Amino acid sequence: MFFSQYYLECLSQASYMIADEATGRAVVVDPRRDVSEYLDDARARGFTVVGVINTHFHADFVAGHLEMASRTGAWIGYGRRAETEYEIRRLAEGDTISLGEVTLEIMETPGHTPESISVLVYEHAEDTVPYGVLTGDALFIGDVGRPDLLASAGVGAEELGAMLHDSVQRKLMGLPDEVRLFPAHGAGSSCGKNLSTERQSTIGEQRATNYACAPMSEKDFVAIVTAGQSVAPGYFAYDADLNRRERALFDPESAPRALEAREFLARRAAGAVVVDARDPQEFAAGHVRGAVNVPADGRFAEQAGTVLPLGSELLVVAPEDREEEIVTRLARIGFDRAAGYLAAPDEAMAAMAEEIAPARRLTAAQLRAVLEGENPPVVVDVRNCGERGENGFIEGALHISLGELPGRLDEIPRDRPLVLHCAGGHRSSIAASLLRHHGFTDVSDVLGGYTAWALLNAPVSA
Repeated sequence: MFFSQYYLECLSQASYMIADEATGRAVVVDPRRDVSEYLDDARARGFTVVGVINTHFHADFVAGHLEMASRTGAWIGYGRRAETEYEIRRLAEGDTISLGEVTLEIMETPGHTPESISVLVYEHAEDTVPYGVLTGDALFIGDVGRPDLLASAGVGAEELGAMLHDSVQRKLMGLPDEVRLFPAHGAGSSCGKNLSTERQSTIGEQRATNYACAPMSEKDFVAIVTAGQSVAPGYFAYDADLNRRERALFDPESAPRALEAREFLARRAAGAVVVDARDPQEFAAGHVRGAVNVPADGRFAEQAGTVLPLGSELLVVAPEDREEEIVTRLARIGFDRAAGYLAAPDEAMAAMAEEIAPARRLTAAQLRAVLEGENPPVVVDVRNCGERGENGFIEGALHISLGELPGRLDEIPRDRPLVLHCAGGHRSSIAASLLRHHGFTDVSDVLGGYTAWALLNAPVSA
């Protein structure tokens, strides 16, 4: 048996290829949209990809099932409850897929979504204990998939939570301890709240350590897994719907186009949104007016999907030699309308100096000084609720997490100076740039964020 995990750090997303080396037949599970890595590996090993399985309708990325099917002729498999615009192979409880000696068996594990499935992997057809189980977003290492993402229209968190209780507590915990567990996401994903940094585990380890795997009633299970969830990024519902549809394919050969300053500004004037993927300090030194700063060195795709408007044409300002990477990462979440990138940004910005603006960033000491002044600013805390509860907060700060910010702009005063902070200064740069994009004029953010503020021993409520 060939078994390989492909892990994408930016989205904390895992996909898999399983093959029988004797027959060369392979299946890919939960592929991302840029599928060349899977195809290159299959070609190098002489494999033929015969099927693509999505464990559910993913909400945090656009899956690569259509790209894989287009390039290999493979069938596309989903749980039997899935409804799509394209032809699928419906997979039900107990269905088996033979790759030769290597055999896959379907286990229906609804709860994160109604159509969710897990895939049992047997190295030999006669094995009674699976080599492993690919659990999708039903069971993570240290957590379970949240049932409240609203990715499934008409099915609420209570109903999904009840399904998840049965899937986790009865079905998955009914597997032997030694079965290896391979989830679809790891730490950092918004698909759960307590995901581990580990890439694989066992059923036994999760039985002993995962809070959601401890025996409990359905009522208690639903309460504990829905409590304390962060706000889902705004693009999640869009991607979940897109994964059901017959959509345009991602073309890896279509390189982004370099735009000279004149065309770049003309497209911005026509309504395109500028996304600047440079470091916050570089962005603060000078950026195209109205640009939204989403740094590449971070959770770029998820944060871009949180703050950028769906369906808008995008103009990219990228770190040097990373233009194609940025456009690909946008495409992974369905943001396909990247018109191009600013060619030679340092030279271009010098040539259009009247359209370039700095961003003001305060140190924690400067923030304390202005708060003690005659016209103190409104402090906006863009961290998640859990961060405030664990670490404390600045007295009187308005709390609107980054994920909620695009939908709560009306709650922020436009007639007062604003200072935004997060934990370390990354998300606050994103948030402050978003406010400037929407016409707020007196906006700063805090270098080092709340961490720097707390080190000053400033008065804090906890």
